[in-house]
Amino acid sequence: MTYLETTAQFYSEVAQTPQVGLCCVQSSPLQLPGLKIPQAMQEMNYGCGTTVHPNELVNQPTVLYVGVGGGLEALQFAYFSRRPGAVIAVDPVAQMREAAMRNLQLAAQENPWFHPSFVEIREGDAFNLPVDNETVDVVAQNCLFNIFEPEDLTRALQEGYRVLKTGGRLQMSDPIATRPIPPHLQQDERLRAMCLSGALTYEEYTKQIVTAGFGQVEIRARRPYRLLDCHTYKLESPLLLESLDSVSFKVIIPEDGACIFTGKTAIYMGEEDFLDDGDGHILQKGIPAAVCDKTAGKLAQSMPQNIITTDSTWHYIGGGCC
Repeated sequence: MTYLETTAQFYSEVAQTPQVGLCCVQSSPLQLPGLKIPQAMQEMNYGCGTTVHPNELVNQPTVLYVGVGGGLEALQFAYFSRRPGAVIAVDPVAQMREAAMRNLQLAAQENPWFHPSFVEIREGDAFNLPVDNETVDVVAQNCLFNIFEPEDLTRALQEGYRVLKTGGRLQMSDPIATRPIPPHLQQDERLRAMCLSGALTYEEYTKQIVTAGFGQVEIRARRPYRLLDCHTYKLESPLLLESLDSVSFKVIIPEDGACIFTGKTAIYMGEEDFLDDGDGHILQKGIPAAVCDKTAGKLAQSMPQNIITTDSTWHYIGGGCC
């Protein structure tokens, strides 16, 4: 049985018998005014973070959600796009699609603003999305792509890029590893299906996104997720997994490389009132300005006497001089 078949079997099981605590269901889902989340949805919250970022959801975007789960985030996306077919949810597992449809019917009973037609559930998978080229504003997935082998992750990211409109956003939440996962864990297909052994390091993960063509990546959150202990997982030292929430934009990659924002700032402390670096960045004296990691490195190297660059906060929601 391949790891994808194991994953399908595993999620067929948890669709029929929800496993509370499988991922991060101990954390409360995003709270929004007038939104009530059925208990059945909360029990099937098989994600490691969130992909629903309100700042990205203005003007009722069309959202393609990959891996419907219990329908929780599909419902949250529909909150911002209240029209038939606004959210397209794709899942290869029949039992999961059926469970999501039942949960969305419950949501309609508890939320007067919501109608099940707002979410269209389609059969399909991340490698062959049942959507035409450049037709959606947002592609989202929560704790799915980390299951894939690297070559399959490449295919999934390319598919997401294909269906996004120019300027569209890929919104993801996945576990990442603080050091490479040992081969004996990578080869455990059930652990991979449980989001415990397929995680890439941060550097590998972001490189995959940029290689797929996304010219700007913004890190919205990075937090501890799970600790793999020595005894249970046969490790020489404990291995920490983290949860990474990101938004990647379908924009042209600049000649000097993609812009990755991790919450760094640059602060000018020279004699003039402001600094123009000649590369599109204007810094006011003494005022921190958000910059991508690439720009932070360039400024720190070229003007070490006049520029202070701060460390990554692993949280960025726009602004600054980039």
